[in-house]
Amino acid sequence: MSQSIKGILILLVLGGLGSQASQRVAEGPEPRNYDYFKYHNMSEISGWMEELEKENRDVVTIIPYGQTYEKQNIQLLKIGLASTENKKAIWMDCGIHAQEWIAPAFCQYFVKQILDTYKTDKKIGQMLKNMDLYVTPVLNMDGYVYSWYNESTRLWRKSRSINRGDCIGTDLNRNFDANWGALGSRDCFSEDFIGVNVLSESEARAVTYFVKYESSEILCFLTIHSYGQLILVPYGYHMITAPNYDELMSVGLAAAKAIKDVHGMDYTVGSSPNVLDPNIGSSLDWARLIGIPLSFTFKLRDEGQLGFELPEDQIKPTCEEAYAGVRSIITYAHDKAFHITTPSTPMPTPPNTAATLIATIWTVLLAVCLTMAPL
Repeated sequence: MSQSIKGILILLVLGGLGSQASQRVAEGPEPRNYDYFKYHNMSEISGWMEELEKENRDVVTIIPYGQTYEKQNIQLLKIGLASTENKKAIWMDCGIHAQEWIAPAFCQYFVKQILDTYKTDKKIGQMLKNMDLYVTPVLNMDGYVYSWYNESTRLWRKSRSINRGDCIGTDLNRNFDANWGALGSRDCFSEDFIGVNVLSESEARAVTYFVKYESSEILCFLTIHSYGQLILVPYGYHMITAPNYDELMSVGLAAAKAIKDVHGMDYTVGSSPNVLDPNIGSSLDWARLIGIPLSFTFKLRDEGQLGFELPEDQIKPTCEEAYAGVRSIITYAHDKAFHITTPSTPMPTPPNTAATLIATIWTVLLAVCLTMAPL
């Protein structure tokens, strides 16, 4: 065999191997071998989403619903069982702030738990028949990619849009149409810069358009953050109160109890002005303002000791307890919408018919006796 032919064969073989290797890198590890208790970069998460859809085609669909500033496709996982009935929905997004790595880790864990249990857990199965779950594992994709670049970028928070000159990024959770401009920083270099105008960021616009289109069906809006161990209810702006504030607090407190029951961790429930600080332009507030009745922000572990750099050995307990809290909320939303009485809401005790009849007969006999008695 000539050297030229050998060379061609070698190139073909190496090219094939290279293509397979590139495909593996692009797709990431298969979900069955995926480590849910380590942090994953954006490429790995995207590959995980693709494999998840391939392995669960009857339940999982990837839906692109916008693009980031750097033209990455923003995608969510739609999780639900086919139904001929009109279905409701739950929204959940993670990773709106790039440095909050535990949030995307939770979204991945949440999806795994739902898919692992819906066939054996009657409640999860029932909810997937009646509702679709819209889960965005990483919303701020550009910022998240940048936070993985090196140690100096690890704590990057904002988007990666160029505002002017060398000023980069907007706090996406200050850019929604919810009392925008009433408070907040207009300093472009600030960590919580609200943007040059409301909905200036493509990521905020993508959520706005998708959720608003589906808002009549969305029962609950959940946005996952860190850190602080908080469950926040609307509103961040201190001048207004949600019309169903008491209900939101009750549901939030039940979720906090569910969280505490797992590993004993305390989560504080309340509106941001009461338990943190006032803010404007959050997706939490915007969702409630457009009529979604239940809207919550989860701020996961810890309380500041390690902050945004929560070590990987904390992923498992954090996700386990947060899952209990989220499940408590979506169960409430589902049962309320579909008029299902849960064990925590006991049915009224039915009357004892026999006892009631006997009491009535004695009352009648007593009345007759009194009537017949001589005066």
